[in-house]
Amino acid sequence: RFISKIEEVLNDWKLIGISSGKTLEKGIFTTGTWEEKSDEISFADFKFSVTHHYLVQEPSDKDGKEELGEDALPLPMQDLLCMNNDFPPRAHCLVRWYVYGLREFVVIAPAANNDAVISESKCNLLLSSISIALGNTGCQVPLFVQIHHKWRRMYVGECQGPGVRTDFEMVHLRKVPSQYTHLSGLLDIFKTKIGCPLTPLPPVSMAIRLTFVLQDWQQYFWPQQPPDIDALVGGEVGGLEFGKLPFGACEDPISELHLATTWPHLAEGIIVDNDVYSDLDPLQAPQWSVRVRKADNPQCLLGDFLTEFFKLCRRKESTDEILGRSAFDEEGKEVADITHALSKLTEPAPVPIPKLSVTNMVHSAKKKIRKHRGVDESPLNNDVLNTILLFLFPDAADKLADVFENRASTSAGNNPPPENEDYNLFSQFKSAPSDSLTYKLALCLCMINFYHGGVKGVAHLWQEFVLEMRYRWENNYLIPGLANGAPDLRCCLLHQKLQMLNCCIERKKARDEGKRGSMSDRSPGGASGDGAKGGDHSGDNPDKEKEFGKSWESWSDSEEEFFECLSDTEDLKGNGQENGKKGAKESVNLKPEGRLHPHGKLMLLHPGEPLYVPITQEPAPMTEDLLEEQSEVLAKLGTSAEGAHLRARMQSACLLSDMESFKAANPGCCLEDFVRWYSPRDYIEEEVIDEKGNKVIRGELSARMKIPSNMWVEAWETAKPVPARRQKRLFDDTREAEKVLHYLAVQKPADLARHLLPCIIHAAVLKVKEEEAVEDISSVKKIIKQIISHSSKVLRFPSPEDKKLEEIIAQIMSVEAIIARARSLKAKFGVEKCENEEEKEDLQRFVNSLLEQPEVSVVGAGRGPAGSIIHKLFVNAQRVPVPLEEELRRSGSPEERRQGVQSEFPPPAGREVILRASVPRPAPYSKALPQRMYSVLTREDFRLAGAFSADTTFF
Repeated sequence: RFISKIEEVLNDWKLIGISSGKTLEKGIFTTGTWEEKSDEISFADFKFSVTHHYLVQEPSDKDGKEELGEDALPLPMQDLLCMNNDFPPRAHCLVRWYVYGLREFVVIAPAANNDAVISESKCNLLLSSISIALGNTGCQVPLFVQIHHKWRRMYVGECQGPGVRTDFEMVHLRKVPSQYTHLSGLLDIFKTKIGCPLTPLPPVSMAIRLTFVLQDWQQYFWPQQPPDIDALVGGEVGGLEFGKLPFGACEDPISELHLATTWPHLAEGIIVDNDVYSDLDPLQAPQWSVRVRKADNPQCLLGDFLTEFFKLCRRKESTDEILGRSAFDEEGKEVADITHALSKLTEPAPVPIPKLSVTNMVHSAKKKIRKHRGVDESPLNNDVLNTILLFLFPDAADKLADVFENRASTSAGNNPPPENEDYNLFSQFKSAPSDSLTYKLALCLCMINFYHGGVKGVAHLWQEFVLEMRYRWENNYLIPGLANGAPDLRCCLLHQKLQMLNCCIERKKARDEGKRGSMSDRSPGGASGDGAKGGDHSGDNPDKEKEFGKSWESWSDSEEEFFECLSDTEDLKGNGQENGKKGAKESVNLKPEGRLHPHGKLMLLHPGEPLYVPITQEPAPMTEDLLEEQSEVLAKLGTSAEGAHLRARMQSACLLSDMESFKAANPGCCLEDFVRWYSPRDYIEEEVIDEKGNKVIRGELSARMKIPSNMWVEAWETAKPVPARRQKRLFDDTREAEKVLHYLAVQKPADLARHLLPCIIHAAVLKVKEEEAVEDISSVKKIIKQIISHSSKVLRFPSPEDKKLEEIIAQIMSVEAIIARARSLKAKFGVEKCENEEEKEDLQRFVNSLLEQPEVSVVGAGRGPAGSIIHKLFVNAQRVPVPLEEELRRSGSPEERRQGVQSEFPPPAGREVILRASVPRPAPYSKALPQRMYSVLTREDFRLAGAFSADTTFF
């Protein structure tokens, strides 16, 4: 049953019949693509997995198949003598490490990891089953069985062809018999195994490779120093600056250099290599190739910064918990008697007005924090804190108030956004522009988290930052490093919130300045009908003096009082309720208010006076969470008529405000006048001929404006002539600013880290790009492009998955490691010191290929520019003094005695030998068939793998 199952699988995979193909090209095992397919079969209740490994090849032309004679050797046997791929650097162990230069083979191995075929009888049973299956199907692909424990990687197998068979055998030893450590011993085994009956033995061809390992880079100290933390504050050269991410590995990212010296074609007798003497001098080897072993996860500064900052996202504590809850408690409150809790309400106690201001509370809170925490306990020392705050708020350095204000007002606009793609990355990553306050804050928090007190330092700086925001709001100081205007929805939410706060400060500042102006200019005749001409376009800047004796002092920031201002208009004659000529006539008596400028040549339809553009209120700026909230509220109103009406009312708040301003600026106007200014498309004009036969232009409202119960008509009827300065504010800056400040104050360090992670990833990508530009490594350019496209997809969503974020950070770390390796190799090979331009380019190419390829051949072997540098490296490493006992022990070993010229190189870490011959077996008159034996010897491993072919017809 087992045999028939094997045959079934071979049939399914179409591996039966004669195999054909071209001679293998050089290096194809590394550059070509290997593929595999698997199946599972069982022997009684023991499960085996069957895997077919094959090199993907172009289909060969049909003529080749016809030329093959019936008794042509199977392809695998021809491959045994092919020398093009003797030591492939990267391939399956059966191809690379042991045997035979195969292009395809099938492996049968125990399916479970811990299962193993150990007893000899089971091995033989499997081998005979394979042999029968191969014979029955006529399959010419070699079949292997894995025996012993998996870690030993022991295989035995067979390949059959017409009248020929090759047996694949293996020996694996821990301890090497001394007679097999050199070429002459291995030749003896090979000849004995072939047991060739012919007296002059056909020539044996040999390929030898010695591998030397260089671990000692003692003459090269690793150039990257860990940053000096104390220098951060002192501002010394070489210190890490705030606002810049560190870069580079703290240890050498290249741990070993492996030099393989190869003699590809040697005839027997040319080279002497025995236990006394060896001709194998690495300097004389015709081929040199090098591979580097990378240090496992070298510690890299940028990677550490990112991972530590990412860890913050998983913290659960709030800022108060981290800095100690008692920070804001009154002293002795804990011990106060609970019974007196309500007495404070009943006892009259005069409260001085200044004590009620928020600023005062903040200052007292600061004092308490210091008192409780003690200056020494503070997570951030004052020097570091002040350095950071000055970096974040450069305008704070100017003590003079006017200079301060001038700078604050211009600081937002003094960085025109560069048009390059690096700058605009923020819109892809949803981070913040690289010259903005948010971006700088992210970098500072990242650095503090790494160097200055971790999460406590982060909480401390954030607390100071929130206090600074509160201070700026109360004192009308604009926040620097933010673009003017409404929040930029392409940026992260935190950036939008800060922009929102800036909008609030701007509005409040404009209002307060207007208030001051009205105070100084107050005079009995100061009220002018067009006081706001050339005034502030935002609509919040009021006329110098208001009608009806209403002074600025009576205005308040609270909505209710604001709304009551409208009651003044009740006693005005035409309040806009009546429409048509009667209302128009009455409202002509009103004084026009809140005019900006006349609107070109447009005249009002009925009174025939010029149409004035009113001062209107700006619509309220919004951050994305507010927009979302608003859309949810509107969606919840449903589709009923009442819901739709309510939704329209909510959405037309801005329209109503503009109508009221228009009515105030143009007494006696009608809806048609408003539509002509506000939405000209909805006023249709056409030429008609009147009774007298003259052409006149007659206009009317569009169809949508004439729909019964139209929102515009309704709004127009309810609108009263109220100038913008006396309307209820569309944008209540006080309330919005308090909302933003509250939002900032309740952010936990984890929330903060999540908000700012896109900025940190943005900064890391820019840093990696900048460092790569110096090295110019093509593979890194590709990875950076992948990182950018991957990040743009992940960071676009509000809360990306941790796993995806970890992937991005891992990609950035891998790029950093590659660049660090490039720098390490450049230093070791002295690329920069090389004076000859041509040699410098060659070395640069060599270093780049070392990074990208598994093994790089050295042009000119030991005599080329790269070869002589490698030679020097080995010579210098050998000069390192060796302890006496070790020297004695070494000099006693046959390996050391045979070194001779090799004393410049250490004893080889690996010796690989391939022996080949084409010999008739088992009888002198049999067909001459390929025989091959491969041996690999390392410090703790010795392996012989032989492929011995025999004639099954003439024996």
